[in-house]
Amino acid sequence: MDDRLRPLGFAMSQLPVLRALADGSALPQKELVRLARVEQATMAEMLARMERGGVVERQPNPDDGRGTLVSLTRQSRKRLPRAKEVLVEADEAALDGFSDAERALLRELLQRLVRNLEGRREP
Repeated sequence: MDDRLRPLGFAMSQLPVLRALADGSALPQKELVRLARVEQATMAEMLARMERGGVVERQPNPDDGRGTLVSLTRQSRKRLPRAKEVLVEADEAALDGFSDAERALLRELLQRLVRNLEGRREP
């Protein structure tokens, strides 16, 4: 997936941030940490790389004089629809030959796996 996203300036590890900011919002780093479920230091490093790469930009947070708000650059917002298409194409290629029932079963099993890893149980 990284090979497919790299020409657009994105990486798989950035998806939680890209998804959180896709609607044009600007969020504090602390909120991105929560949404991405990563450590603060991990997010700080990722955002620094994304900023150097021109993917995100930061501006002062008017509600927190010490903090900043992170948003996608205009260029990233323009490239995001193509990135979504690339991910859908890759998903289709990966599931080629699977029946609708097999796709549904795989999705259900993967969701259960994630819930197990996160320590949440659902019937």
